[in-house]
Amino acid sequence: MNFVLFDEIDIWKNFLPLTFTKPISEIRIGILTIKQKWDIALKTNCSYLSQSYLEKKYPVLINLENIFINSKYCPNSNIVELINTLKPNQCICSDKNIIAFYGNTNDFKLLNNFQKIVFSDSIFELSNVCDIYQKNAEALIDDFKIITKNKTSLPLSETVRVIGDKNLVFLEAGAKAEACIFNTSNGPIYLGINSEVMEGSAVRGPFALGDNSMLKLNTKIYGATTIGPHCKIGGEINNSVVFGYSNKAHDGFLGNSVIGEWCNLGADTNTSNLKNNYSHVKLYNYLQKKSIDTGLQFCGLIMGDYSKSGINTMFNTGSVVGVGTNIFGADFPPTYIPNFSWGGSNGLEKYRIEKLIETTEKVFERRGLSFNQNEKELLNSILSFNE
Repeated sequence: MNFVLFDEIDIWKNFLPLTFTKPISEIRIGILTIKQKWDIALKTNCSYLSQSYLEKKYPVLINLENIFINSKYCPNSNIVELINTLKPNQCICSDKNIIAFYGNTNDFKLLNNFQKIVFSDSIFELSNVCDIYQKNAEALIDDFKIITKNKTSLPLSETVRVIGDKNLVFLEAGAKAEACIFNTSNGPIYLGINSEVMEGSAVRGPFALGDNSMLKLNTKIYGATTIGPHCKIGGEINNSVVFGYSNKAHDGFLGNSVIGEWCNLGADTNTSNLKNNYSHVKLYNYLQKKSIDTGLQFCGLIMGDYSKSGINTMFNTGSVVGVGTNIFGADFPPTYIPNFSWGGSNGLEKYRIEKLIETTEKVFERRGLSFNQNEKELLNSILSFNE
């Protein structure tokens, strides 16, 4: 059977600016991306059905027989079992939402005529950017069980102190940790392949450190936090998700935030995650094209791919930073910064796309990667996107 993860357009917009450069199923929550969770659960390799300009990098595969799965949902054993029993012209729904259906791309407009199977059990669902950090604890604990099942961790160094259950600390091949403190009282701690936790670091679970990522000296981590692959992290982080290939290598606080790929937070960059009057945080929403009340007391920074902040940058509560921005200067920049912006509190101007590409090529080269034509075309497509 061919499985396709599809994006509803309004939900996809609710995850901007993170999804300007990727389908919803490439969002990392817990340890894995949504696609990786489905690939493992279905024992297959799902493809993507998202915005047309993303298709070169994230292609869709359509066969004669297909099951389409709504990418805002994450798998569990009950829904996977039900999906595997689907027959042509059947769909699984929860309340008014389609979870999955058996058919073809032409059937999206015909789903009202499909035989509906109601799924009344609980299912993990993402609706907006704030869900990524808010629901990260549950996702991380679930992923930890899946990834570590029937596997043996590398032994912990005698210099590491564990508070809580040592069995909830798992080190993949090549992972290193020395002279640090792990607290598993609230959840597990997972160290990916060739990752490293340097001396003096204190980590409270649930926490995941991706493959080839590093916590630098004396880093302070509060759960539930996920650091994706190929990241360098320092300072203090609380309940945040960093997708991958991004750095926050120096002191500074990051709380209740989501950082995309290929981002860099300069030394002593700080985010506010709580308003002085303890009121709800407002956050810019691309679907409604205005700031809306999140209903949350804690919300920090949402940053799209390829964005950077200069030394001592201060982000106010509920800041949204688009793709390909370069933010610097004294005082707080605006809480909403459009794609390809250059500047800060003294004003913003357009970051020339050719300069961004020139810098990004150098960043990729440092990681032994190539910033190819597909990546360049994708950025140019976003440039013309009507925000």
